[in-house]
Amino acid sequence: MGVELLGMHYVYLIFIILILGVMILKKDTTLICIVGIFVLGLMATKSLSASVLGVFNSFIYAINELLGTILIISIIVGMSNALVETGVSDAMIRPFTKLMKNKVLAYWIVGILMMVISWFFWPSPAVALIGVILLPAAVKAGLPALGVAVAMNIFGHGIALSSDFVIQGAPKLTASGAGIPVENVISASVPLVIIMGLVTTFSAFYFLMKDIKNGSLNIEENIYSFENSDTSTTSTINPIIKNILAFVIPLLFVFDVIAMYVKNLRGGDATALIGGTAVFVLTVLTILNDRKNSLSKITSHLIEGLQFGFRVFGPVIPIAAFFYLGDSGITAVFGQVLPKSSNGIVNDLGIALANTVPLNAALGAGTLSIVGAITGLDGSGFSGISLVGSVAKLFGTALGSGTATLTALGQISAIWVGGGTLIPWAVIPVAAICGIDPIELVKRNIKPVVIGLVVTTIAAIFFI
Repeated sequence: MGVELLGMHYVYLIFIILILGVMILKKDTTLICIVGIFVLGLMATKSLSASVLGVFNSFIYAINELLGTILIISIIVGMSNALVETGVSDAMIRPFTKLMKNKVLAYWIVGILMMVISWFFWPSPAVALIGVILLPAAVKAGLPALGVAVAMNIFGHGIALSSDFVIQGAPKLTASGAGIPVENVISASVPLVIIMGLVTTFSAFYFLMKDIKNGSLNIEENIYSFENSDTSTTSTINPIIKNILAFVIPLLFVFDVIAMYVKNLRGGDATALIGGTAVFVLTVLTILNDRKNSLSKITSHLIEGLQFGFRVFGPVIPIAAFFYLGDSGITAVFGQVLPKSSNGIVNDLGIALANTVPLNAALGAGTLSIVGAITGLDGSGFSGISLVGSVAKLFGTALGSGTATLTALGQISAIWVGGGTLIPWAVIPVAAICGIDPIELVKRNIKPVVIGLVVTTIAAIFFI
């Protein structure tokens, strides 16, 4: 194997199993991760003070690794708040309401628009942008509120969040856990995202139309009114200027995407381009809306975004800190505590596993789907994808190939389950804005999502 397994390797594996068990019980894993970091530090340094220092330093290491991701999401949320406050979000989306002639068009328009906006702004802000304006139009076109919620969930929190091609928050986390470039994860995820997306969206659409036809779903046409759909109550921008901005802002992000391909911008550079554009959009919108108080309002929007970012990633930091120790993090935090021939704890475990357990692509793909789904049970979708990356690296090393595919598969499974399609407390924002019971939304989502995961897992076997 090239390196003798140390006690730290076995302890690391034990804590991974413990974390999975706690996630299955739908409990928080932060304490387990902190204890795991401390124990690994104690075994590595034989010093109580160094172990305590290591817990804090591992958090710093994780924050440094995640800071770009946290910042871009915070800025995007701040910009989204400015869009809503100025009423430009209304102007951006309202034209699409005219295209909803029937329930079929309503489902696909709501879903596709939710997906596109979620790629650039993330699903949480997109829920507000889409729900307030398109919900009344969709219901009026014959699609029940539950159907609108399904479309928003599956296209936004499912397809867009699990792929995250533009902001690249999810693939960066999984790529870090797997120790591979983020570009590899994104490339490997493209066919899997397409398969998962097609299977789930068409399955959900079929079940919706079937239940509408047989009368199982009622149309709440009188509940929603266009009179209250305008969110621009604090806007002072001229309606003509709003319409111009509604056209120009999406165009700026389209130019960003073109620039990414023309200039071959990837990873951090691509994220920085989106983030810089969002900062300028936020600034210009705020100045146009309230010149007198623009300086303080710009700061307020940034603070709101940062509060959201750290609220989302707060639980991720200790978990990521633990899983970074499986790769280069242990050297950065505790020094050269592994043998010179070691390739890192996770790689060592993978090589050992390859020598003792007969693995194959089917077992690897099935395991990553299950592990991903388990990590999503906390309702975040993000808190456990560092673990997904580590497990994918372990299996990929053991198999000799397929690390990127396994990482992408685990990422898709984790986020579809925990990012807002199956776990009740993760679907609450969509359910709330659509005025439905979140449990009913989960029941409606579960069949197409499970079908999609099974088909995508089978497909992944052929890509490994």
